[in-house]
Amino acid sequence: MPDPRSAASSGVEAEPSPAPRPAAEPLLRVENVVKRFPISRGIIFKRQIGQVHAVEGVSLEVPRGETLGLVGETGCGKSTLARCITRLYPLTSGRVVLDGTDISTLSRRQLRRHRRQMQMIFQDPYGSLNPRRRVGSIIGDPLAIHHVADGAGRKRQVQELMEVVGLNPEHYNRFPSEFSGGQRQRIGVARALALRPSLIVCDEPVSALDVSVQAQIINLLEDLQGEFGLTYLFIAHDLAVVEHVSDRVAVMYLGKIVEMAAVRDLFSSPRHPYTVALLSASMIADPDRARSTHRVVLAGDVPSPINPPSGCLFHTRCPKAQPICSVEAPALTVQAGDLAGHVTACHFPVAPGEQMRGAEAEVRQAAADFAAAPLGEAVEGAG
Repeated sequence: MPDPRSAASSGVEAEPSPAPRPAAEPLLRVENVVKRFPISRGIIFKRQIGQVHAVEGVSLEVPRGETLGLVGETGCGKSTLARCITRLYPLTSGRVVLDGTDISTLSRRQLRRHRRQMQMIFQDPYGSLNPRRRVGSIIGDPLAIHHVADGAGRKRQVQELMEVVGLNPEHYNRFPSEFSGGQRQRIGVARALALRPSLIVCDEPVSALDVSVQAQIINLLEDLQGEFGLTYLFIAHDLAVVEHVSDRVAVMYLGKIVEMAAVRDLFSSPRHPYTVALLSASMIADPDRARSTHRVVLAGDVPSPINPPSGCLFHTRCPKAQPICSVEAPALTVQAGDLAGHVTACHFPVAPGEQMRGAEAEVRQAAADFAAAPLGEAVEGAG
């Protein structure tokens, strides 16, 4: 083996070591996105009296080929964020970068070219399809709008798409009313897939379906992701579904991301009190695991997005809240002991293995302890 020092001694320059390859650019990058809806009063002379804080400073990244799950209570801003990302809603502020291009400031004409890269599957398989149009026309609309195919070529592509998503191509001329709920959602999937996009935003695509049909649609989406190299932003209420399909999960509360981590890390070691409460309320198929899971019931209602609380948005319901929580909003950072990709916005994160109890949970636990105690001890304790 030649001595590498011989090159230097002979005056011949050694080849420089290759520079480290830069990290791959994420397909989707959302930077400090804000969306507020004005509240007006008056008919002729309208004046703004307030605004709904639907999305407040959300930042996230979705690498190419991965699935980011987005979870949270109803009204937390998940669907609004999805519509901001796809530019169905204009942004109040912030940036949405798709495949290296900032699409947040593009005009409608400029945006059309980029819409081929991103499509959306909507929650309601009944309301998202025009009942007066035939299935072939609905699925073929993206091909016609973007001048991809027409005539017999469009019909052939639509029938191929129907076959890919598990529909009978012979049903090309049927109306949506002639299909079941699961079949209608397959039509929505075929329409989203028509232009071979890179990113598909799935806005609760299985929440309106029966459990057995949900499994079929989930399996279909996974198969399509592997076949076409798709990237998903997957919004759902069912945490079991999110755990099954996602690579990473972001937890949203009142318009903000409060925790984000790899799916296994977040489900095994949640750090934000809101995440702990969500996971404790999810359905668990394993009876032994369900019995050992401590249920956390949060006190109070979700604050109004018209007048959100100061400081940490969750402090009005948080069992770990301290005076600083009502004054200072916590930053979304990596907590001590967590992996690099696990970020939490909390002044007092839940320690691994910590039993967190809400106000109602403590009452229930006291009642359970009373019922489990021997009769003599229970009577003595009651006196």
